[in-house]
Amino acid sequence: MAAVYAIGDLHGQAGELDRLLALVEADGGPEADLVLLGDLVDRGPDARGVIDRLVEGRAAGRNWTVLLGNHDRMFLRFLTGGIIHDPAISSGASWLHPGLGGRATLASYGVTVPEAVPSGAALQDLRAAARAAVPAAHLDFLGALDTMRLDAEHLFVHAGIRPGLPPAVQAEDDLLWIREPFLSDRRDHGRLVVHGHTALDAARHHGNRLNLDSGAGYGAPATVAAIEGRRAWVLTARGRVAL
Repeated sequence: MAAVYAIGDLHGQAGELDRLLALVEADGGPEADLVLLGDLVDRGPDARGVIDRLVEGRAAGRNWTVLLGNHDRMFLRFLTGGIIHDPAISSGASWLHPGLGGRATLASYGVTVPEAVPSGAALQDLRAAARAAVPAAHLDFLGALDTMRLDAEHLFVHAGIRPGLPPAVQAEDDLLWIREPFLSDRRDHGRLVVHGHTALDAARHHGNRLNLDSGAGYGAPATVAAIEGRRAWVLTARGRVAL
């Protein structure tokens, strides 16, 4: 059985992406089937570098599926509409809050955000500066990202699913933001759900789901896994380690 590979949240860690891509190629070759689970941007220092590498890889014909994460959608919504608030953030914090990481993403494109979060015309000026700095190829790439990928045995998604609902009727906000009741649900979802979004100290296989967010948004190493059926292994410099 050929493996499918999946990379968890990267959060602007371009060096981690390079490391993980090398591990995938060493294990599965240049034609390896790879899924990136979203949250490409925010918090880390080189969101631009992450997107550059993915745009280049797709243009070169790499067999890569890249999914939309909640942070990627916040970046896209800012670029296209100047929106910095998402209703899913119960605290009301904006994408430009230091904890959410939008400032780091804009900085990777050479755009500086004032210390006081701008509003009104000043916010639209900031958006215009970002639109001028972000290559059109990056905007097109973000706008075309899928929210899930299905095959016979797996459902790849950024955050998770609403338990009990078929894939066709899942809401985008759940696919990008959900934690509960998904994380505590022990039922079989019909496919192994491979996701990120909820940071752990290390990737973990829960039987019905596989969480690959190992905390790159907080400076920890990102994770790539090789998946064959419902079995999975973390790729390391020393080879596969079973989950």
